[in-house]
Amino acid sequence: MPTGFYTRRGDDGSTGILGEGRVSKSDARIEALGAVDEATAALGMARAVCRSAEAAGCLVSIQRDLYAVMAEAAASVENREKFRSIDAARVKWLEEQTDWLSQKVDLPREFIVPGDSIAGAALDVARTAVRRAERRLVALSENGLLDNPDLLRYMNRLSSFCFVLELWENHLAGSSRPTLAKGEGA
Repeated sequence: MPTGFYTRRGDDGSTGILGEGRVSKSDARIEALGAVDEATAALGMARAVCRSAEAAGCLVSIQRDLYAVMAEAAASVENREKFRSIDAARVKWLEEQTDWLSQKVDLPREFIVPGDSIAGAALDVARTAVRRAERRLVALSENGLLDNPDLLRYMNRLSSFCFVLELWENHLAGSSRPTLAKGEGA
């Protein structure tokens, strides 16, 4: 008899989607959902160690947005419109948060090495998870399983937000200059 923690329905390697039917757990849609879920978890880790209360508030809002992203990506083609909530307004909000943070930091002119603070390193891990999720969602879009260009824009902006927030958190932790990939700093 199933408990609340498992159903046994996926023991055959399939899983349900939002709509009719089931798909293989290796399906591109499920791979994208897993990548977005990883990004959400990585953002949660970053939020747990952030020094900035404002940044932590933005991160929880973003995590909630990513649940909406997962719902839309998990929806069958027939009912995806009713799960759509990432729109131009959410993209604009994320751009505004990024712009607000970018005024507080100096943007490096070259690549940096992660690890100048715990929160900064966590945000860099989150940024790379967001990029992977974005690539998986682009694949869905290219295969006709996702048709929301604002969702793709949101994911693209999110990695920029993570980078700028990493710089801000490094600054708050006392790291005035990022460690540069070419050997300067820290």
